[in-house]
Amino acid sequence: MGVYRPQYKDKKTGKMKRTKTWYYEFIFAGRLIKEPSKSTSKTVAKEAERQRRRELETWFNGLADSPNERVLSLAKVAEKFLVQYRVRQPKSAKFAEHALRHVSRIFGQMMLVDITDKMVQKYQTERLKEFAAPKTINEEVGFLLRLLNVAQAGAIRARLRQTKKLKLKVAKTVGKACSAEEKDALLKAAREAPKSKAIYMATMLALHAGLRDKEIRTLQWRRIDLSKRLLTVGETKTDAGTGRTIPMNDGLHAAFLEYADWFTDQFGKRQPEWYVFPFGKPRPNDPTRAQTSLKTAKTAWPFAREKANVNGRFHNNRHTFVTDLAESGAGDEVIRDMAGHVSRDMLKHYSHIRTEAKRRAVEKLSSSSSRTSENFKPGT
Repeated sequence: MGVYRPQYKDKKTGKMKRTKTWYYEFIFAGRLIKEPSKSTSKTVAKEAERQRRRELETWFNGLADSPNERVLSLAKVAEKFLVQYRVRQPKSAKFAEHALRHVSRIFGQMMLVDITDKMVQKYQTERLKEFAAPKTINEEVGFLLRLLNVAQAGAIRARLRQTKKLKLKVAKTVGKACSAEEKDALLKAAREAPKSKAIYMATMLALHAGLRDKEIRTLQWRRIDLSKRLLTVGETKTDAGTGRTIPMNDGLHAAFLEYADWFTDQFGKRQPEWYVFPFGKPRPNDPTRAQTSLKTAKTAWPFAREKANVNGRFHNNRHTFVTDLAESGAGDEVIRDMAGHVSRDMLKHYSHIRTEAKRRAVEKLSSSSSRTSENFKPGT
């Protein structure tokens, strides 16, 4: 233990040589700390080792509870965090797991004490290079900071806020709504998708009932009442969305009747607790488990979207549903009740849509009055 220069084999001569940079090595809290001093001076390397020991000891002794956990790798701390998070926040556990999977992949072997504001900025850059969305990266950084102790996380937040780098800028968007022609093209393409009966039914549910991707995938037959033409949404990410009822229009009801016949042919019956969209690859084979995805590159959705020549996410179908409600003149409460949750920015957008719909209606009245005036003859 101490400072040293590691040996390496020279590729040209085949001889063993020592690096110019000095390293230090010591045991701290049962863990081997082996790091470069980033200096070619042995004296500087010894001082770097001393400062590193002091940094770890100061940080270690400043913790009142379970200090040994603080020198575990970030990946280990993330695992412990998720155990409690799954119990306390079951609805968002999957998202937390997804976020921390990326954090652990990039920073997993580091100790928490090594996380600084510079490291957070490095993480943001790495994820942007992987084409992750700024909103997603911001949420991942939020989970990363939750793994740290309060003082450390607070200091990092303060420094990043000071330089305006705590959060990446997120474009405000409420999604794209499909035109009537695009809707028809999408549904036609979805019906013709090879090896998938589900994508047409799923697209109908998004366009005509406004269901989210997960709400569709986890829909069970006990929530479908074909005689009353009603469907009830199961547990979803918002309290307002859970348990909401949505009436089926003629198109959705007809699609469900056809799909129900196909399901019965496939599985012999429809049990109330079975999922409408069963698990199974390449063909659905287990109705006791929900389908895992509707929108990845290996599913029928990309095929339908490309064949219909319509750009955008599957979630845009839900935006289309809400836009259609707004254009029909439905008020905010009706939209909220049927969609489950609509953000303030979305409602502002849909308010504009309703205004334009009203304007067109008034213009039609004006045109009708003009024709009446032209045809009117005094004395008749």
